[in-house]
Amino acid sequence: MQPQDGAAPPAIELRGIDKRFGAVHANRAVDLTVHRGTIHGIIGENGAGKSTLMAILHGFYQADAGTILVNGRAATIRDSRDAIRLGIEMVHQHFMLVERFTVLENVMLGAEGGPLLARGAARARAAQKRPGAAHGGTGAPPPPPARARAELKRLGEAYGLSVDPDARIDELPVGAQQRVEILKALYRGAEVLILDEPTGVLTPQEADDLFRVLRALRDQGRTVLLITHKLREIMAITDRVSVMRAGQMVAHRETAATSPEELGELMIGRRLAAPAPRPAPQAGPVLLQAEGLSVRDAAGVERVKQVSLSLRGGEVLGIAGVAGNGQGELLEALAGMRAPSAGRIFLRGQQVFPGRGFNAAALRRQGLAHVPEDRLKSGLLRRQSAAACAILGHQDDPSWRRFGLLSPRAIAAHAARLMQAYDVRPPDPALRSGLFSGGNQQKLILGREIERDPAVLLVGQPTRGVDIGGIDSIHQRILACRAAGKAVLVVSVELDEILALADRIVVMFDGRIMGELTLAEADERRLGLMMAGMTREEAA
Repeated sequence: MQPQDGAAPPAIELRGIDKRFGAVHANRAVDLTVHRGTIHGIIGENGAGKSTLMAILHGFYQADAGTILVNGRAATIRDSRDAIRLGIEMVHQHFMLVERFTVLENVMLGAEGGPLLARGAARARAAQKRPGAAHGGTGAPPPPPARARAELKRLGEAYGLSVDPDARIDELPVGAQQRVEILKALYRGAEVLILDEPTGVLTPQEADDLFRVLRALRDQGRTVLLITHKLREIMAITDRVSVMRAGQMVAHRETAATSPEELGELMIGRRLAAPAPRPAPQAGPVLLQAEGLSVRDAAGVERVKQVSLSLRGGEVLGIAGVAGNGQGELLEALAGMRAPSAGRIFLRGQQVFPGRGFNAAALRRQGLAHVPEDRLKSGLLRRQSAAACAILGHQDDPSWRRFGLLSPRAIAAHAARLMQAYDVRPPDPALRSGLFSGGNQQKLILGREIERDPAVLLVGQPTRGVDIGGIDSIHQRILACRAAGKAVLVVSVELDEILALADRIVVMFDGRIMGELTLAEADERRLGLMMAGMTREEAA
């Protein structure tokens, strides 16, 4: 249905979108209008339904009810190919690139007959009819790679996205890989670009570069849909924001007329408590120490290079850095999940590496707890119940054994207590762990580890994929461990999180520590420069 007053129709309009997955009502009669040439934010808690809604728009799912309009016309989107034909593209949080291919090969992959090449062929046919317009004197259009290379150059110059077309993906930094994803979408003719948590793997400087690109896209008439849990980014880059809660669209706001506080309250349905002032650390003895630690991956590549650090009781040490710079391998080595290739590790004054029996189980018995970076890969068994996951790694504890055998009743009772204490929703010990939202999975793992009363707590990406309400709860638990005299190490790619929790901050780049800062010395600019490879002194 076209507007009656002659105004341009919205780029995207969703009317009454409804979607169920069994008993889960993911989207409930959702309405959304996205105007052409705007940056529109979609926010909501984990499980609010925003990702499902965008998946319907991009053809991964089909709605059970409702209508999708693109440029004012009803559209049927059965799969992502339909979406692409309608000019709708999605840049995923985890990039969909072939690492051993070049930029040019990735951009062309799957788009051989796409909208760009069809338009290019039409332009070439038109050019052939003009006198003197033959290509290379033959009158034939250039081959697809040459045409693609020329189009990549044009798009790169138009939107500030220039990338060497002959560079291999695995040789590019993360920020450049994201530019390739956007170039790929534009090459396919995207007029509506959906970005899912686009800054999760970027330095602050790379995030600023991305925002400049998004503004350029908007200013030249493209439409951007931004899914993010970072309210600061919503305020900085969007024109309009829509809020989802429990599968429903609960509010639409002009960004200039709202605030992070209002948006946070709309997301979780209650007023956010102001953060309590953090007392100065009461640093105790060194409880964990690494000296000259090096770690190699399964392929033999050195990921951690001569790292030394110490961690005291009653403090939080933050490790900042862009994902993939050795933090994950360092954390696994300190937790006993991966044997270092060199160096020494001391736990509570005792050398544990090199040493006999160096493994995660032995370190747990000596008072170390670990919340892994990838909760689905290393922290939970998705097909097992929450009750089973609540004792994972601690199944030998006699507390839930009867006559030497595991007692399902005792395990379920333990899980119920844990879920109540850590506000895990729904509080159902029998529910499969893979069916909980990311935030509730994280609270279950954190509760499991903290309730063992460890002396040292290692936490990887504590709030990755967690909504604003869950973030506050998890941060308070970590700070309570600090107040109780435990030594806490936090690895996070979120600078806001590092600054909110850490007393001291070390920054990793390419497997090395670029320097250490106190909280008073740290700011986003300096940390961002160190994350990009500058030393502490160079970033001053």
